[in-house]
Amino acid sequence: MKNNKVYLTQLASAAGCGAKIGPKVLAQVVEKLPKFTDPMLLVGPETSDDAAVYKISDELAMIQTVDFFPPVVNDPYMYGQIAAANALSDVYAMGGIPKLALNVVAFPNCLGPEVLEQILRGGADKVMEAGAVLAGGHTINDKEPKYGLCVTGYVHPEKMWKNYGAREGDTLILTKPLGSGILNTAIKAEMASAEETESVQRVMAKLNKYAAEIAGKYTIHSCTDVTGFSLAGHSLEMAKGSGKTLVIHSGKLPVMDGVAEYAQMGLVPEGAYRNREFAGEAIRSEIRELWKEDVVFDPQTSGGLLLAVPSDEADQLAAELGKMDISGGIIGTVTELQDKYVIFD
Repeated sequence: MKNNKVYLTQLASAAGCGAKIGPKVLAQVVEKLPKFTDPMLLVGPETSDDAAVYKISDELAMIQTVDFFPPVVNDPYMYGQIAAANALSDVYAMGGIPKLALNVVAFPNCLGPEVLEQILRGGADKVMEAGAVLAGGHTINDKEPKYGLCVTGYVHPEKMWKNYGAREGDTLILTKPLGSGILNTAIKAEMASAEETESVQRVMAKLNKYAAEIAGKYTIHSCTDVTGFSLAGHSLEMAKGSGKTLVIHSGKLPVMDGVAEYAQMGLVPEGAYRNREFAGEAIRSEIRELWKEDVVFDPQTSGGLLLAVPSDEADQLAAELGKMDISGGIIGTVTELQDKYVIFD
């Protein structure tokens, strides 16, 4: 049962992945921490990838990730679905399959147990849709509600996707439209229409499982999911890790309805400005419309996959992805390293 009388977003200081600590501050902290080495650790924090990967055998590796955030929508059940879809996405971004999940919950006393039940039910339904098992979790009291999952998945060590490895000549494909951070800001300000609210919720709640299953039939040189650090930030990580330049065509970016209007009104989340500051001199933008530049720095909640694929496979992959009810499209290319890591033209 849904409870539309609860205004969860009014209890949150930031919405969804927009609540993430800025990438610049996070990088400064992480670089001072001890470095762990283990020959079985295939992917650690060094490349800012979506999840950790630990080799168990020659044919099996374990993917481990955790993700949670404050409410991005008012409906508790939908909030649970979106938070779970966002956490599960990290496993799909590594080319893996989620197997086990644990709830991570912070919940205020001012909300009744029926609200918590709806949040957890939403998360459980998404875990079930993913084909994984939900096996408990941890809860604490907090003034601000927060929810997410710790997820374990499996992948073949030689078949995992990484956020680096893009090759010159690759085509870039994005599997979901952009603008969820801006629309969520409009929702929090109670300015978004019912149609816009329903649309962005449907995009955020969509599991990246379906796009990953389709992409798995093609050659994937690099992959990441686009979340709190924005298209610009995650593209920058892919470009730096690959030692290449990503050229992204702003005219081809898929953008959700209402985003241009709200961005022009100034309804841009604070996280977008942190993302812009972090990108610094590594990115060059030739975008003429300010609102569209805001979109590329907009922190996404449960965004799509960014794929680098061989150009001779790109059109067929994009066409197959386009048959889904929610899809993005071809947005750019990978070139040899130029003066900037990412160029928006």
